[in-house]
Amino acid sequence: MTKVARLYHEQGLRQPAIADKLHLSQSRVSRLLKEAVAAGIVRTVVVPPEGVHPDLEDELQHLFGLDDVVVADPSDDDDASILNALGAAAAVYLETSLTGGQRVGLSSWSATLLATVDAMSPKTVRTATEIVQVIGGVGAPGVQVMATRLTDRLARVTGAVPRYLAAPGVVSSRSGRDALLDDPFVAEVAELWNDLSVVLVGIGSVQPSPLLRNSGNSLSESETGALRDAGAVGDICLRFFDDQGRVIDSDLHERVLGISTEQLFDVPRRVGVAGGARKFEAIRAALRGGWLSVLVTDVATARRLLADA
Repeated sequence: MTKVARLYHEQGLRQPAIADKLHLSQSRVSRLLKEAVAAGIVRTVVVPPEGVHPDLEDELQHLFGLDDVVVADPSDDDDASILNALGAAAAVYLETSLTGGQRVGLSSWSATLLATVDAMSPKTVRTATEIVQVIGGVGAPGVQVMATRLTDRLARVTGAVPRYLAAPGVVSSRSGRDALLDDPFVAEVAELWNDLSVVLVGIGSVQPSPLLRNSGNSLSESETGALRDAGAVGDICLRFFDDQGRVIDSDLHERVLGISTEQLFDVPRRVGVAGGARKFEAIRAALRGGWLSVLVTDVATARRLLADA
């Protein structure tokens, strides 16, 4: 048995050659190889290449009950390197997991999501049916178009039909939001939120990044202050939650024109892309609250999540 195993695994001989060499039948050689594995004589060892972290991914998946985890390994610990690594990792995940029949929801303008779609390459076959914008643009009117551009870009690389939400993400009152939802074009897109296969989201912290703040694509100082006072540590699609992932009580939620918390949780595959020290509390809270089924993050954040879950 050991001789057969060594000839096959160490010397690279094929089973017919081993059979001729040892005067055995091929079926006998095949049985001996299987028995060698069962007896522990042959053990398979997978050595991950540098920059791949399957153990971290498995531990996070088990700890938070996730369906999948992708851990990116940035070339450096600065924000730009982390962003590029997250975008590249999320792009590979989407390119390998979208099979062509999914209706994909996409949250509003996000640096990580922009990096993701920019890293994706157009395919010769369609990998999604529709890309549905699940929240309006946020911030200054000139910046709100970024959400539309993000939807358009992902639709083009997947060969899908883009479904735009031509409305702001936050309005001044609940009645204003309801009036917009009565618009037939807005209502048509909003109806699709009930039947998404996948949703791709960023994870926001209450304190916006300098990029978001300078772009005007963020809430006002008074709004973020009120959210912090209410215990918010982060958001997904402008649905803010505390450090345990529980939705906080805020009238802002009644003014958001976008997918509801209930609709979001009903999506079978919820893919969150986020990393970096500034986002840690928000990512951890989102995982604690079950907001995600798939996480794409960086290696430093992954290790910190395991150490401080």
